[in-house]
Amino acid sequence: MTDTDPQTRAGFAAIIGAPNAGKSTLVNRLAGSKVSIVTQKVQTTRFPVRGIAMHGDAQIVLVDTPGIFSPRRRLDRAMVASAWGGADDADVVVHLIDAASHIASETKDGSAADRRGAEDTETIVKALTEAGKQVILALNKIDGMRRDTLLALAQKLDATGAYSEVFMISAATGDGVDDLKARLAEAMPQGPWLYPEDQAADVPMRVLAAEITREKVYLRVHEELPYSAAVETTAFDDRPDGSARIEQTIYVERDSQRPIVLGKGGQTLKWIGQKAREDLTEILGRPVHLFLTVKVDPKWQDSRALYAQFGLDYDA
Repeated sequence: MTDTDPQTRAGFAAIIGAPNAGKSTLVNRLAGSKVSIVTQKVQTTRFPVRGIAMHGDAQIVLVDTPGIFSPRRRLDRAMVASAWGGADDADVVVHLIDAASHIASETKDGSAADRRGAEDTETIVKALTEAGKQVILALNKIDGMRRDTLLALAQKLDATGAYSEVFMISAATGDGVDDLKARLAEAMPQGPWLYPEDQAADVPMRVLAAEITREKVYLRVHEELPYSAAVETTAFDDRPDGSARIEQTIYVERDSQRPIVLGKGGQTLKWIGQKAREDLTEILGRPVHLFLTVKVDPKWQDSRALYAQFGLDYDA
């Protein structure tokens, strides 16, 4: 079937939710490839990543938004504005909730992070109801949870009037994700496909390369380093032998953070570079020569250029 067939469908599906609800994992699962970084640190998605999922005759362009939370800094405000913008422009919206964390937030065993997640979810529900929007609710991370507990949570959330339907899924294992994917395909408007059938992501390669490296930074030093790091691709060149030469700068805010990223004898930076290069080689399908430098810039969060790289509104 060609992309001009009148029976084809194509549109945008936005995944919104509190930080660490599992949005990036779900986008990667639906698209079947790595299009959004996944780490154990919240707020790792800074701009809407478009993953592309195919289901039958439908093409679903997935918008993975930054987590919606109460913003404090300029970067926070830009990320939240970006998240709501992604939802407003979509044909269908999925509100993803970490079910286990949400239920834990209501018990004495719940952590501060669980309670923050529940508060962020309440913020989203309030915004949806005030806007008169109905979206799809997806309860995530249901592995090992009691069915009656999940049903009670689903009924409580459904009573807010913010949801048209409920899905119970595990983005990590794929449980229930095929049903959600089929529903998203059904919601796509009729029309030609927006991208080639074999394309998995609509992200400038320089940006995706920077995000891959930033994922590795957080995977390695997530305990020592707060959110005070950014990665910028400063050069991306195709070499005559078919390989790619990529230069990137890792920005940290304080002098004390630079040794953390470098590691003893440069071993941490070497690990980051090796892991990022492995991912990039697989994604690009060709050899990659990756060169990393670490710079201290206390004001990187105020850099208009970095905001522009990620498609964020500096003045949000």
